[in-house]
Formats: sequence, C-alpha cells, structure tokens
Amino acid sequence: MTKGASVLIAGCGDVGGRLAGRLHEAGWQVHGLRRSVSELPAGILPVAGDLHQADCPAQWPQGELDYLVYSAAASQHDEAGYRQAYVDGLRHVLSWLQAYGQRPKRLLFVSSSGVYGQASSEWVDESSPAEAQSYSGRIMREAEQVAWSSGVPATVVRLTGIYGPGREWLLKQVRMGYRVAVEPPLYGNRIHADDAAGLLAFLLQADLAGKALDNCYLGVDDEPAPLHQVVGWLREQLSVEHWAEDAAVRRSGSKRCSNARARALGWVPQYPSYREGYAAVLRER
Repeated sequence: MTKGASVLIAGCGDVGGRLAGRLHEAGWQVHGLRRSVSELPAGILPVAGDLHQADCPAQWPQGELDYLVYSAAASQHDEAGYRQAYVDGLRHVLSWLQAYGQRPKRLLFVSSSGVYGQASSEWVDESSPAEAQSYSGRIMREAEQVAWSSGVPATVVRLTGIYGPGREWLLKQVRMGYRVAVEPPLYGNRIHADDAAGLLAFLLQADLAGKALDNCYLGVDDEPAPLHQVVGWLREQLSVEHWAEDAAVRRSGSKRCSNARARALGWVPQYPSYREGYAAVLRER
C-alpha cells in the first residue's frame, strides 16, 4: 500500500475506530471525528466535533485530505434522529470540506442494507431495487443521494447486520431461550465488525492503487442464513437447553444479500459465516 495517504473518518465509533486502527498501522494519516475524542484508538489525530451542528470543528484538518469516510451512527432511533445523523450530518461535513477548499479523491458513505424492502427470501445485490418504506430505509436512501451528488466521487457501502464484541444482542437472546420459527425460514445477513472495517479499508486501498470502484457495494459475509439455524448453532455452543415460553422474533423481512461484487474486486471476509464470526466472539469472552 502507498504510504502517506490522508483520511478523515467522520463518525469514528466502533466500525470507524476499527478502520482507523487498520489504516494507521498501514502508514496512513488518519483524522478521527467524534464527540469524545478520548475514545479514539492510539495514533489517530483527534477532531472533536458534533455532526449534528453546522459549526465546523476547531480541530478540522488543514491542507489536503485524500479521502473522507462518513460512518455516523444515529443516537436517536426515530425519523428526526436518522435525518440528523445521516442527511444533515453528511451535508455539514461536505460544507466544511468546501469551506477549506478540500476535494477528496473519494467519499465512502457507510449505509445499510435496510434500504432494501425485499422480504420473501430472495437474493439481493447492488442492482436490486432499494425501495424499503421504513423511515430508516427512506432516509438512508436520501443520504446516499446526497453522497452521490456531492461533487466528490462517492461509493456507498451498504452494511448488513453488524455483530462482534459489544454487539451481542443475539447471544443474549439465545441464553434466554430465544425461540424462532423454522418455517418459513427467516433469512438474515451479517458481517463481523472487523470485516465491516476490513471492507472499507480494502476499498480505500483499491482506490488508492488506481482500481476503478463501483458506486455501491454490499458488506455481507458469504453465507446469509436462516435465523433458526444460527440460533440452533449458538444454543449448542452455549449449551443452552431451555426454551422461552414466548416466540418473539424481531425482524424486518427475509432476504439474502450477495457479496459477489466486493469479492470480484478481491475482498475476502475474515469470517465467511456466522460460525467463524461468533466462534471468535465467544473465544474473546
């Protein structure tokens, strides 16, 4: 990898922090923007700022910025909170770039597979209609359009369900005897947090090396799996024998996302399925 490229990660939280650490180790100059910069990984140049505010952070980097990664997370899970985090926040960052006369080589916008409304276990890729009617799906699509029309070459990365250390909702449910329907199978799509960061790093490195990037990639492992299969495997790993009385499944449809486009570019997930990924989470515990 070419050394010395500079990147600003706006919203440098869990996935953004993992990405920052990888790029810093590879010799990049990494600026991390978040409210609490004390939580940034070692070696990351702090930019204390609030994406919800129109005022440019005082620590905004001077000079050229080669790349921008927008990796915000909504702190408020309603329509207003999503708009603030993804649409307004991105517009704020783009205006700050403009104020400093900075035009990165590329913008990576971290989006979500929640933009897809498919719910009949069909396969979905980057060319599939993204027409989810939920407020989160609609607002995320609007933010993607802001990225694509920003005047900066932009690639949207639609991540699927992120899991890993600190993201253990399903493990908690399984321990409580989580009961899910077997028929029809409810397909889910996952990516380990390290693989989410790894895909972003891979795309930045590919762009820096002169490879042509598409305007959209799906971030998902190799094996979308029915929820009952994942739960069954986790029950074995955790030696859970009881079942909860209620069958409570929190879901928004059933679809199978393909990572063929990212793999065709050369990306390989470290955790190809939920088995390797959750095994690593359980080992770390």
